[in-house]
Amino acid sequence: MITGLYASILSLLFIGLSLNVIRWRRHLKVLLGDGGEATLKQAIAAQANASQYIPIGLLLLLLAELNVARAWLLHLAGVLFVSGRCLHGYALLKGSLKKRVLSMQLTVWVMVALAMINLLLFINLHLFEFT
Repeated sequence: MITGLYASILSLLFIGLSLNVIRWRRHLKVLLGDGGEATLKQAIAAQANASQYIPIGLLLLLLAELNVARAWLLHLAGVLFVSGRCLHGYALLKGSLKKRVLSMQLTVWVMVALAMINLLLFINLHLFEFT
């Protein structure tokens, strides 16, 4: 299953972002919240953003796969989505607004494309089914 590959890669990204939050909490001795520390705020934001976008992106990818989208299309979407998510984590941690905007554009456009693919496949598979 193609989605499993990208789910695994994105899980490793999320674990890395989570470990980064833990590292900063230990270093700054902050038990809860961000303690007003900018670096910890950035780390928390990167992890939180990943936790918001990754599940929806993977769900859309899985649905496209279950709707029998072409393998090359699934891989293209998977690679672009992973690239957008990795770039976003990096941009948030480094404070790069330019890269953050690019990464969100990439993430959102892949999600829009997957949503459209799923809609088109649904129409093709169900509305034009003459049985």
